[in-house]
Order: sequence, then structure tokens, then C-alpha cells
Amino acid sequence: MTSALEGIRILDLTTVLMGPSATQILADMGADVIKVEAPDGDGTRKSGYARTPGMSAWFLNLNRGKRSLAIDLKAPEGRAALLRLAEAVDVLLYNIRPAAMDRLGLSYEAVSAVNPKVVYVGALGFGRDGAYSNLPAYDDLIQAATGMPWLYHFAGGEEPRFVPTPIVDRLMGAHVAMNVLGGLQARTRTGRGQQIDVPMFETMASVMLGDQLSGMTFDPPLGPWGYKRMLAPARKPYPTKDGFVAALPYRDEQWKAFFGAVGKLYLYEGDPRFATDAARLENVNDLYVMAAKITVERTTAEWLVLFKELDIAAMPVNSIEDVIGSRHLEDVGFFHTVEHPSEGTLRQMRPAATWSGTPLAAGRPAPNLGEHSSEVLREAGYTADEVASLVERNVIRQWRP
Repeated sequence: MTSALEGIRILDLTTVLMGPSATQILADMGADVIKVEAPDGDGTRKSGYARTPGMSAWFLNLNRGKRSLAIDLKAPEGRAALLRLAEAVDVLLYNIRPAAMDRLGLSYEAVSAVNPKVVYVGALGFGRDGAYSNLPAYDDLIQAATGMPWLYHFAGGEEPRFVPTPIVDRLMGAHVAMNVLGGLQARTRTGRGQQIDVPMFETMASVMLGDQLSGMTFDPPLGPWGYKRMLAPARKPYPTKDGFVAALPYRDEQWKAFFGAVGKLYLYEGDPRFATDAARLENVNDLYVMAAKITVERTTAEWLVLFKELDIAAMPVNSIEDVIGSRHLEDVGFFHTVEHPSEGTLRQMRPAATWSGTPLAAGRPAPNLGEHSSEVLREAGYTADEVASLVERNVIRQWRP
């Protein structure tokens, strides 16, 4: 079967996590992603565990299905080569500041001059016209700017802290990929390319405020900001006799079933704090506190059985080791092993979505630095001698096994 994005070629000038996460999604859909790297490579190549230098686990898990072109874009020959490649691509994606792209001679105006149909996508930190436009942007900084650490403090009384995984970069990767697909669809209708900016701050502000704007949605406000249930200090996994369990009694009948099953319906039924949906939401923290005093009386396994009987959604609180060893992930074939040309046997995750007609595929393993430099330039019309000259003058780097 063909893949959804077969025939789509993407010049990927992104580094670290947000951009590579987006292009890995697109590569899984079948796009030919050419990862354009500086001669010393993407910084994630050197981060964390690795069997060989420059091939870290982090890089391997972000760059499957791509080809690597290692090229010095500051050299005139390097810029010329990239513009030559740009003539026959569908998408150019970057995540450095627009001013840096201008200095490299790779602005939208320069690229669209050689390819008017290009979808030119910038994964930016902040919108170009705002007060923050020239500030650096990283996951932790955008978390802070959009209120995530502060919400920990507001809801739980603890010191502000970051979400302990790069949640912004991962969410942004999905948003960037969606904007690329939208740009391609618009080009199908109009026959023209365009410039698209996807700023981290504004995107994550919309994610946060979509839930937290609440009463301030209205002008004048009908009430304060804040999603009451999400901000409840006691909204956390319930302690059990031997660990924790995540459970979500939500509707009135579910709360009645929970309290009734443990012989304590009197704590809930008839209490005016929980008599209506609005009252229950207003006092949801009291419910969570009450439930936590009950869940410690049984084991996690016992609660999971009972919650299933009561039709109350529940899950164990897994460690990362538990997730890796998940029976469900085994059943759906989430992990498989691949043989990498330089790294040996690797555990690889398959794309999560399943498509009936044009299935996703993890494709080739992540590339070595400059593994496909010659191949990509030859496809653009460079001769073997011209490629050899660029290698000799350190304009491009070609990996050899």
C-alpha cells in the first residue's frame, strides 16, 4: 500500500525536540524528510546514552524515517545547494529565529523565489510582532510563560515546578505537523505555497487558556478564571493499602455507587454540597479528600476490580518501567526491534495511530550524521565530482560505515 504522504518531500532545518518531533510524525506518514544538519550535527546526537558518539537514544527516538544531509549553510556553496534542493521540495521547516534565516539568505522571499509552491513553516518561540519576539524559547521557558509551574503552586501549595517531561515541545511537534498538513492541503486547492508561523507561546497559551479562561471568557466576566476540578488540591492519585490508584467517579450515580459499595453512602447522599452538578463541582475537592480516606483501606488490585464492577474509570499508577513492560503495549505490538546499520539492535516504538488504507510505518532507523549527503545532492542534479569537491572543502559531510 502507498503511504499518506508518499511523494511529499520536506527540507527539515529543525533541531533538538519540537521540530524533529513534528517531522518524525510526517515521516511516519510517508514523507521524504531530509534532515539538514550543521557539520557537527543536531545537539541531541550528543545527549544521553549512546553506543557510538553522535547516536544518542534521544536522537534515535526523534529522527527515525529521515535522511541526513550534513551541510555548512554559512558557506556560499552550502546555501546554493540548499536553494537548489528547495526547488523540488514541498515543505521547508525551520525552528531558528527568522532573523537567522534571513542572515543565511533562506528567508521566505528567497526560497519562494526558486519555488513558489513551497510551504514555508517556521516553528517559532513567539509571534513576530510581539514584545517577546526576539527572546529565546525553550520548553521550560514556555511552561513558565504560560502558567504551568504556577498552577502547581496555586492548586497544591507546593513550590512552582515544571512538568517532568518536555510536554511543550511534544505538543508543539503535533501542532507544527498539523499546520504543515494544512498548508499542503491549502496548496492543493490554490496551487500556491505560503509562509506559516507556528509560535510556541501563543499555541501553548491557547492550550492553557482553553481550559482555564472559564468565567473570563465573557465580557464583562461572569466569574473568575480557573477550571475548578483541575485546580482542586486533592486532585491526585488516591493512596491505597499498597500504592496508588487513579480513579474518576464523575457523575452523581458513580459517586453514589462508590460510597454505597463501601457502606458509606451516608457521607454523600443528602449532603447539600453534592446535591447538584454545580454544587458538586464547586465542592469537588471535599469529595476527593473523602475518597482518599477510604481508598487506603484496600489494595490497588482490589480497587481496580471494584471500580470495574461499578463502571468507574480507573487505572493503576504506573512507573516508567511498568509502561515499558505494559501488557497492552505488548498486545498491540507497540515495541519492535530493528537492526541499525551502526547501532546494532534497537528497541523502537511504532507510530501510535493505525490507518486502514495507508498505514503508518516507522521506516528506516535514524540516520548517522551526513549519511545521505551525497545521495540527496545527486538527486538534485549534482555530479559525483561536484559532491566530492564539496566534501573535500568541508561544505558537506558524508558518513561512511
